[in-house]
Formats: sequence, C-alpha cells, structure tokens
Amino acid sequence: MIRPPRIDARLFARLPAALHHEGEPNDWVRMTRPGQRLHSFIEGPCFDAGGRLWLVDVPYGRIFRIEPGGEWTLARQYDGEPHSLRPLDEDSFAIVDYRRGLLRLDARSGAIEPLAVSFEGEPFLGLSDLAVARSGDIWFTDSGRTSLSDPRGRVFRLDRTGALRLVLANVPYPNGIALSPDEAFVYVAATRANAVWRLSAVLPAEGPPMAGTYVTLGGGLGPDGLAVDRAGRLAVAHAQAGRAFVFDRLGDPLAEIRLPEGMWTTSVCFGPGSGQTLYITEAQTGSVYAADLASLENASHA
Repeated sequence: MIRPPRIDARLFARLPAALHHEGEPNDWVRMTRPGQRLHSFIEGPCFDAGGRLWLVDVPYGRIFRIEPGGEWTLARQYDGEPHSLRPLDEDSFAIVDYRRGLLRLDARSGAIEPLAVSFEGEPFLGLSDLAVARSGDIWFTDSGRTSLSDPRGRVFRLDRTGALRLVLANVPYPNGIALSPDEAFVYVAATRANAVWRLSAVLPAEGPPMAGTYVTLGGGLGPDGLAVDRAGRLAVAHAQAGRAFVFDRLGDPLAEIRLPEGMWTTSVCFGPGSGQTLYITEAQTGSVYAADLASLENASHA
C-alpha cells in the first residue's frame, strides 16, 4: 500500500481511573490477552442525535456515554460482552454481543432484549460489529475465533421484518462493517486477511453475493472497526498498529492517522456536524482520540 500523508491525532477523552475495572481477569481477558490484567477494552463508538459519544467496554459488559466536553458516564452494565452499538432511533441502540448475540438496548429504561441469538438453531460464533441501514436493516459480523486457517466467519443481515439472512460464510475473522453513503455497497473488515472486502447490498435471491478485496493493509493485525462518511470516504482502524487510515471512494489512501500513545486501535467513527473529525478508540490506554480531516476535503476523487 502506498503510504499517504500523515495526520497526528489528539486526545479527546480517556477513561477516568474511577471507572477502571479492578477485579480479576475474566474469561474474555484470559482468552484474548492471556497473562494480562485489563481495566477496560473499549470498542464500537457512535454518536447519538445530541452529539454524545457512546461506546462499549467488551470484557466487563459496560456501555459508556461521553459528553461533548469529554465527561464519562456509565450508562449501563450487564452480563455480556458487547463489541459495538449503533442507534436504531432516538431511544434505542442495537448491540452486538460476543456471547449473547444481537440485542436491543432501550436507552431510557436500560432494558435489553434479544433481536437474534442464533441461526438455524445454532448459536452464533461470536458477534463483532454492526451497521444499521436507513431502512432499519441490521448488517452484522460473526467472527468467533476464525482466521486464515479456519475461514468460516460470517456476515448476516436482519431485515426490518425480522428475517435473518446468511450473507457470507467464508471470511477470515469478519470484524468491522459499514455501508456506503447510498447503501449500495457493504464493506467488511476481514481482519485475519489484513483486508477490507466489498460486496453489493442488493443480494441475489439465493446463495452468497460476489465479494472482492477493496483495500489491503500491511503490518499490524488487520482492519478492525470501519466507518464511512457522507462523501464516501472509508476510515479503517488498524488493529494493534496504533493507527487508522482513510481511503477515498476508489479505495486509494488519503491519510494515515497516528496516535500519540497506545497500539490497540479498535474502532473509528466520524463526528457529527461537518463530519470532518474522525474519532478513534484505543483500548490499551482506554482512550478516544480525534483527528482533523479538513485538509483532506479536496484531496479525494469526485
């Protein structure tokens, strides 16, 4: 990959010490970070209509809300492993939970209910990320512990009628997922292949759609969270590389964003308003960083 211009991110907010988990490592920590003690592992950021940033803490079942000024609130804690959340409407979020499946959170009452917990009578491998279409359809990834040596990770679509469709079943650790601005295409992070795949959102009557490699990365672990802005630019969190990338609508690199601290870049989202700020979650330090993309406004293809 051609190395694009570099942008240095700034710290937006860091998880306060008062909200650090201080207990013993649980099963998720022992599986994914053996021998380590984690105070948090933040993922899956998104903004609500009021400009507040929401994100999850995977191992400890916590959902945080960050005010525009950077103040953190523990909005909900439950018995689960949430990996990401997205607004469904003003009062609710869809959550992908590694252990419990696809859930709905009522942001007012805190109630959590299942939307999909299995496919054809079998539990999911372990959900990773989601995207919500304007129609209400929910696209989500089911990675489990898949990899190049076991490429059976899956992509699903739950449509607004409640019908669950298996879209792909051959992805080496499907992770981040995002829709193009016109929702004609779906982008999927194939983490263990160090690539981002693209497929049509209009599915064939039967069987899987055609899918191709859209972007290939080098180094790090691979792409994690994805986000697309209104101009069609694709942002990619590069896992365990301390950086993120932004690509134009043709898949050409526009910028490499470097974090000042921490290597566990997990997710990205574009900010509200002009969308010229990219927010990046970094799980090693429990931080959210911000990068100004205004200099890229005229650098992409029309």
